[in-house]
Amino acid sequence: MNQGGGAPEASARPSLEQRIQAAKAEIARRLRYVRRHHPEGPFTLAGLAERAGVSKRTLSHAESADGSNLTLETLLKVSYSLGISRDAYFLDEQVFHQVNEELETLRVLRTQRVEGVALRTASHGSHGAGHAPPVDRLSGLLQEILASAAKAQNELRDLPAPPGPPAPNDDRR
Repeated sequence: MNQGGGAPEASARPSLEQRIQAAKAEIARRLRYVRRHHPEGPFTLAGLAERAGVSKRTLSHAESADGSNLTLETLLKVSYSLGISRDAYFLDEQVFHQVNEELETLRVLRTQRVEGVALRTASHGSHGAGHAPPVDRLSGLLQEILASAAKAQNELRDLPAPPGPPAPNDDRR
């Protein structure tokens, strides 16, 4: 009988081995997702491996359920090769979702021929009850601005040239 002085029962929480396997499975899922859904992709294993400077075999193992030979160095090489500067991308579900929202916004911007965007990380602080995190608000605002700009551009194309006096260099005087 355990009176509070011993180790907790084994069935109360997952074993270390189970937690390691679960973490590897989540990393594999995230790696497959970004490889298939990145705005510059989809990437083949060979293409991403070359871009990241790791072997195809290493990525293949990382995407498998066992995640053998997976190192933090490999994860950082992959994320940085894809322009993801948040080190916790493969390790933290919240960061994974935030970065994917940013990448989706980037994809939308590229389809609308926007050539460059600087993405910044959200600050770690409370955002108040009922308020979206800054990344979510920024993403929504950018999408609204782009939609408004596209609508305005279409409307301006249909307008006739304004009447007025001839330009000063006009020879029709």
